[in-house]
Amino acid sequence: MTKLLDDLAGHYRAIIDGLGEDSNREGLQDTPMRAAKAMQFLTRGYQQDLGDLVNNAVFESAMDEMVVVQDIELYSMCEHHILPFIGKCHIAYLPQGKVLGLSKFARIVDMYARRLQIQENLTRQIAEAIESVTNAKGVAVVIEAQHMCMMMRGVEKQNSRMKTSMMLGQFRKSQATRTEFLNLIGNNR
Repeated sequence: MTKLLDDLAGHYRAIIDGLGEDSNREGLQDTPMRAAKAMQFLTRGYQQDLGDLVNNAVFESAMDEMVVVQDIELYSMCEHHILPFIGKCHIAYLPQGKVLGLSKFARIVDMYARRLQIQENLTRQIAEAIESVTNAKGVAVVIEAQHMCMMMRGVEKQNSRMKTSMMLGQFRKSQATRTEFLNLIGNNR
């Protein structure tokens, strides 16, 4: 990891110098390494594996009604501009003999969010991961996020939010199931 950090820090030093700043200036001397460590942290999802993350936290259960985990905060990086997008994720699934440990939902969201991403793919990846580990009859994911690439540059729109959804299994097939989920998360407006 040290070589990777050193390489990243060198690239950040080149960026700082390329912007016309002096990377040897007192306030910037340690910035390249700090930025490299920050980027490594912000993209730590690349070093995670779904199987290791779930770690056998799938349990037998007779529950077959909808389970909803709402307002899981997420922080990701736009793959187009390498700027953050920040929001929340709502997940529902219809268990089929097995339930997933509660904290694993947040860990799955983080694993995929902590990569260079677009929100559309992030939504799909989370839904498919939950479906694969639970074998649920259906999975639904809604993400609402604000994108710094739209707020800080370009059109500079401060109040815009992007919403994406992915419906699998019964959530795709049944309007009633989908509507119940959207009502439960307060997304029926």
